[in-house]
Amino acid sequence: MRALTWQGKRDVRVETVPDPRIEDPTDIIVRITSTGICGSDLHLYEVLGPYLDPGDILGHEPMGIVEEVGPQVTSLAPGDRVVVPFNISCGHCYMCDQGLHSQCETTQVRERGMGAALFGYTKLYGQVPGGQAELLRVPFGDSLPVKVPHGPADDRFVYLSDVLPTAWQAVEYAAIPPGGSVTVLGLGPIGAMAARIARHRGAGLVVGVDLVPDRLSRAAADGVLCLDLRRHGKELGDAIRDLTDGRGTDAVIDAVGMEAHGAPVAKAAHGAVGLLPDALAERLMETAGVDRLAAVRAAIDVVRRGGTVSVSGVYGGAADPLPMLTMFDKQIQLRMGQANVKRWVDDILPLLTDEDPLGVDDFATHRLPLEEGPHAFKTFQDKGDGMIKTLLIP
Repeated sequence: MRALTWQGKRDVRVETVPDPRIEDPTDIIVRITSTGICGSDLHLYEVLGPYLDPGDILGHEPMGIVEEVGPQVTSLAPGDRVVVPFNISCGHCYMCDQGLHSQCETTQVRERGMGAALFGYTKLYGQVPGGQAELLRVPFGDSLPVKVPHGPADDRFVYLSDVLPTAWQAVEYAAIPPGGSVTVLGLGPIGAMAARIARHRGAGLVVGVDLVPDRLSRAAADGVLCLDLRRHGKELGDAIRDLTDGRGTDAVIDAVGMEAHGAPVAKAAHGAVGLLPDALAERLMETAGVDRLAAVRAAIDVVRRGGTVSVSGVYGGAADPLPMLTMFDKQIQLRMGQANVKRWVDDILPLLTDEDPLGVDDFATHRLPLEEGPHAFKTFQDKGDGMIKTLLIP
């Protein structure tokens, strides 16, 4: 089959690799029909090379048609249409029973001290082949895949793999009071969808912050009050307090993570880590703290006293300083973590109708053949061509 593989920093290639096969009686094989490029895929492209090997298959936002089922699979059959959640959860362990599917005790990567395994996302999360490919082996065939109806285009359902549950959890964790206010930092795919979900769920004021004009204009068209970081800079907190009677918003969603825009020191640290031998680079990333925390610090600044900060952006360092005195003094509540995809599916599926209240049918800005994956990664990294969300079609 053809698959998009990691070969080195800023070097991904579509290659012919062996087809996956049934390895466990509960496995299924899915022929992928659409697969997204996620903002966190850019961390693999740019920063997380020490945790990858050449040839690793990327991608964790796939859906497709079941092609083969293991002998113990009873709820699916060849020809069924499924979405594959990005975290690999068994559905029946203690953590899954708590709705914490991203902490699944069956697939935890214990040798790395990490939570549930993920498709296409480094040695930290099990080094499981990903879904930017023609075929994908999916474990736990009776409990992990989300069966969806035939008929509507893939765009209707594919975001159940990651974007929708990640954005939904970000809003849930933000605990926005009815009619309340929220600031969304970063209007990439997750931030843009979180802003839509916040409005859908009754937020009275949704403020969006970014520095990419295409993202700002798109969110503004969705009814978000957008602030351009290039204009407000260090006065962002004052601008938001001016909108909220001097208090700040009830909640802030950090949908940025460890991207290094506007942080030259952190960007240089990312680059330096990528030049080190893998073992040393891993140790430095995990203990020295090479993340840039501008978004987290901005969130702490602009949230009102007693408010909530919800972090959905991915961070990697362990020793980055946080302003604990300010957080304590402001009585800030902080929630974060990988999305528990299966936890939110039942809440989201009823919204994926022809009425399309979340705008999923036109959420993708680009649809490209899988063979153009390398070009898509570069364009997305460069934030060129108005690219916000791309679906690859194998």
